[in-house]
Amino acid sequence: MKVLVVGSGGREHALVWKILQSPRVTEVYCAPGNAGTALLAQNVNILVDDIGRLVAFARKMEIGLTVVGPEAPLCDGIVDAFIAAKLRVFGPTKRAAELEGSKGFSKELMRQAGVPTADFRVFDAEEPALNWLEERNDAPLVVKVDGLAAGKGVLVCSGRDEAVQAVKSIFRDRTFGEAGKKIVIEECLVGQEASILALVDGTTIIPLEASQDHKAAGDGDTGPNTGGMGAYSPTPVISPETLDLVLDKVLIPTVHAMRRMKRTFRGVLYAGIMLTSQGPKVLEFNVRLGDPEAQAVLMRLRSDIVPLLEAVADGQLAKLIRESGESALDWDPRPAVCVVMASEGYPEEYKKGHPIRGLEAAARLPDTQVFHAGTALQGGEVVTAGGRVLGVTALGDSISDAKLRAYQAVKLIRWNGAWCRKDISDKARQLAEG
Repeated sequence: MKVLVVGSGGREHALVWKILQSPRVTEVYCAPGNAGTALLAQNVNILVDDIGRLVAFARKMEIGLTVVGPEAPLCDGIVDAFIAAKLRVFGPTKRAAELEGSKGFSKELMRQAGVPTADFRVFDAEEPALNWLEERNDAPLVVKVDGLAAGKGVLVCSGRDEAVQAVKSIFRDRTFGEAGKKIVIEECLVGQEASILALVDGTTIIPLEASQDHKAAGDGDTGPNTGGMGAYSPTPVISPETLDLVLDKVLIPTVHAMRRMKRTFRGVLYAGIMLTSQGPKVLEFNVRLGDPEAQAVLMRLRSDIVPLLEAVADGQLAKLIRESGESALDWDPRPAVCVVMASEGYPEEYKKGHPIRGLEAAARLPDTQVFHAGTALQGGEVVTAGGRVLGVTALGDSISDAKLRAYQAVKLIRWNGAWCRKDISDKARQLAEG
């Protein structure tokens, strides 16, 4: 079978790498891909928003399964277009993808479904938002833009004054453009954060192993939010009992609510969870694999991913589980740590085109994969082409061992201005120590 992966980031490189391990797969294409996917698959020069050309390519090449990585084409209706063309595709429809495409919609759905989340208000203009803030006590708040903002549309404010400035920046300065036409202001939840990803075929839900992302740019969770500076899996934040609680209180009611609204969800449902003193609460939903969580989670997945993706697309997860006789997925018990190497200046402005050295040496290390995110081929060499450039991922006998291996690979890779956080996965040790 031929498979098409849509996207160009680290998540898509990890998907290509994992899909190619399936004996069912003969060829993998990646559109548009990056310098890393070019080593494994055939890159196709079609951008993720060129849905018509992607459909035409899949039809012409007789693609048996298309896997959509990023959120933007999902929210633009790429899955609907593939379904209309009678092509098998993995991912939610446009109406289902609104769970991520509109934070206001997502919060209202959680309220209706009784899913635990932060108290919130939605505003579509500056004045009512500022008037509401004036009546609030001076407490920490979170201001979120309603639309897609590449993981950067969440502003954590220490008090009312910061929240006022955030609102003005979004509405007056249009910092986030069209994504900020509407905002959500909510209470600031306190606790440990974790990522719960689950395969959903509309009715059946299979949670994947939990992970913990590192959103802030600086060590110790300081600095501005990014798309994610690293992740590790599993995380001690999520015990089996907590995962069961998230399944019962978050995933099941959300999937059922989507069905009742005739927005049947098929794909990966990602719940960003805060473990508060009142129990797990949802920070946000995403409708695709997280990045960099995907790199850590897929590194540990031993099961053939292709039958799982097909079963989700066909609404046949329960049947797959019955026929395989498996009650759970097969996981490597060893932890995985993914360290993101970024361009100087990220998450603000940064330069592209810097040659990357040491990739071959890092790739030779055992139990280590260097997943490309923002890279390109230029004159026969790999150069930087994005803010988050690489996701250096390693397995180890313990989380500390996996971290050591990942940073050993990081030290072998160089380009002008390369940087990374130095504390990815340290939270696991802090939690273990009490």
